[in-house]
Amino acid sequence: MKPIIRNFLSIIRRYKLALALNILGLSVAFAAFMVIMIQLNYDLSFDKNHKDYDRIFRVEFSFPPLGNTRVPIIARPLAERFIESSPYIEAGALTNPLGGMFGTGEADFHVETEGTRNYFKEKLLQVTPEFFDVFTFDFVEDSSNGYIAPGNVFIPLSMARKIFGSEPAAGKQIVHSSWGNQTVLGVYRDFPANSSIENIMYFAMQPEENKDNWGNFNYNVFIRVNDASNAPLIIDNFMRTFDFSAAFTFDGQSLDVSGVAMFLTALPDVHFLTDIQFDGAPKASKQTLMILFAIAIVIIAIAAINFTNFSTALTPMRIKNINTQRVLGARRSTLRSALVFEAMIISFLSYLVALMLVDLFAKTPLAGLIDVDLSLSSHPFIFGGTALVALLAGAIAGMYPAHYITSFAPALVLKGSFGLSPKGRKLRNTLISIQYVASFALIIGASFMFLQNRFMQNSSLGYERDNLITVDIGRIQGSRDAFTNQIKTYSGVNDVTYGQFLLSSSDAYMKWGQLYKSEQIMFMVFPVHHTFLDVMGIEVTEGRGFRHEDAHTEQGAWVFNESARKEYNLELNTSIDGGAEIIGFMPDIKFASFRQAVEPMAFYVMPDAWNNPTNIAYIKLNAGTGIRAALSHINETLTEFDANYVFNIRFYDEVLQRLYEKETALGSMITLFSLLAIFISIVGVFGLVVFDSESRRKEIGIRKVLGASTMGIIIMFNKGYFKILMICFVIAVPVAWYAVDLWLQNFAYKTPMYWWVYLLAFVAVGIITVATVTFQNWRVASDNPVNSIKTE
Repeated sequence: MKPIIRNFLSIIRRYKLALALNILGLSVAFAAFMVIMIQLNYDLSFDKNHKDYDRIFRVEFSFPPLGNTRVPIIARPLAERFIESSPYIEAGALTNPLGGMFGTGEADFHVETEGTRNYFKEKLLQVTPEFFDVFTFDFVEDSSNGYIAPGNVFIPLSMARKIFGSEPAAGKQIVHSSWGNQTVLGVYRDFPANSSIENIMYFAMQPEENKDNWGNFNYNVFIRVNDASNAPLIIDNFMRTFDFSAAFTFDGQSLDVSGVAMFLTALPDVHFLTDIQFDGAPKASKQTLMILFAIAIVIIAIAAINFTNFSTALTPMRIKNINTQRVLGARRSTLRSALVFEAMIISFLSYLVALMLVDLFAKTPLAGLIDVDLSLSSHPFIFGGTALVALLAGAIAGMYPAHYITSFAPALVLKGSFGLSPKGRKLRNTLISIQYVASFALIIGASFMFLQNRFMQNSSLGYERDNLITVDIGRIQGSRDAFTNQIKTYSGVNDVTYGQFLLSSSDAYMKWGQLYKSEQIMFMVFPVHHTFLDVMGIEVTEGRGFRHEDAHTEQGAWVFNESARKEYNLELNTSIDGGAEIIGFMPDIKFASFRQAVEPMAFYVMPDAWNNPTNIAYIKLNAGTGIRAALSHINETLTEFDANYVFNIRFYDEVLQRLYEKETALGSMITLFSLLAIFISIVGVFGLVVFDSESRRKEIGIRKVLGASTMGIIIMFNKGYFKILMICFVIAVPVAWYAVDLWLQNFAYKTPMYWWVYLLAFVAVGIITVATVTFQNWRVASDNPVNSIKTE
């Protein structure tokens, strides 16, 4: 054993750079593997922190008038009939997300502390009392026994500390701007970040709210069943026994219910459900997780291949010494075990370095790409499991070299040099080919992810978004005209308009079902100010745009997009549901995200008498306006109207960035790990080239003596690697194309599959490989050939 260790130390001294690079490659691989597995664990354990999570389901609905789109929102009377329909349902609850059907709303309120008002803005959700029977809340303060009634709220511990400090919060009063005094009845312990049930304020839904309104699809419904296996029976029973046609009859006309369907989605699966609209639950794609997991495995495999190549490339330098030990009596099994153990030690040392790299990564801005805390104490099973992976990888990577080095007859080995045998070179070329295929595929995939994100953020949306600032003026909406006049006193402000929603900030928006010429139609609705189309630069292709007088009619006015006109054969100067008139048509602007195809939609100017809730201000600046001065003016104006409230002022580009932040983070994450995989591959190529050139020193020296030029030798070596590159590229292209095409299916509008991306991948890997091969072999080929022949 001692001679083996002594010989290995001499190898380290001779090839310390190559060994250091291989250890670094292993360390980076283990670090990347741990970070990816932490993210995967975060998503795969989503909502599993809840007691009886496997027995909690969300009720979903598909309805012909809604376009047969699956939605998690249903009418309250339908929800209550469903909850009452089966003895298998132990508890059922409704939630009504404020601010629309797309997630929780926000509320501004204040508390009185020793005569001083402190203002806050927090997320909140309206729920029925049974919500706390379906989900288990751990109350640290509770004066209600888990029962909530109108006029009361439950808040998380973090919010209680923020608002009331260390004082008990139960029994304290908070004052909402619209609903008046609310009493804090309970404080619950915060849920972890990977929970659909958020750490927000919960308050009670009014008992009679929309109780008999079958047309208001605005409620999420959750149930807890006695056994998960009974979920299909609950659906089957309800679909057989409930009369949908009688329920959905309006003005004596029964809607088409032939395609009605209801679904139950298990709570942990809600996180991965993507073919659904109006769903504000946090989302992740299982496809994306598979990609990340595949990258993690590829990174580990590439690093292990590098390590195997490094170990087998050491054969020419170690084979005589090791077989000398066999001649002197060492058993083959002992020598093999020692060599495998040696590989495991190197791999474990690399793992220890990887822990330091993860800790360093957690302190950099790149940690923002990961949704979860990366501290070592938070994930003991992942860090411990990776230690076992490191030992296993070391063992596997060391087995073949250990077997190969000790497989020759000692007498034959001691007679001559074995160098790089054809069999060994073939194996190493096969292993390096796997790395090349992975590198090509990762570069191509990362490139198309970047192009798709760039496409979504920079493509034309059909309206003017440059120099645009938005702010929610809900607090001062009653003074909207005065606010407009004050904002426009600044010369840098071009104009101001208003809408109920933030355009292009979501996958879907409010959808209405209306009658048109006695036929049911369904479309998304954007209530806007009459100046909206002009300020936003939205073209009207037929008819006219909105005018001031449209807001003074009894029913208002519509401008529909082309998709709505084509699907429902809409005509100018006709009325929707016997009310508002269609006054114009516009092109299909991208009013929602690029994930969804453009659907029928309309901008709607409501009558002023309806108190049109257009509380989002769109402030358009003149080109060249000083941004800092303009923001200062907007802030000062808002403060004049309400000095106690912090308004959320955003540039429109920020809205688009937030809309695609998941894709952007994913693209950045995959790009980062792809670059790491490519780096590890190049390290492997470098290590192989080093030992290839060192082992062929005598051959190179003889060629030089016989008249070969340095350039000729370099070209000879590059030809061999270029052949490998070409073969690997041909294999990688269809694999990468299939994977990218599969990923792009998540988007209704996508970047073209540019041919030059594939060429760029080949050129990038080719340049790095040629540079590596050329540099190392130039060094050897430039050496005195006499010295090369002697040392060999």
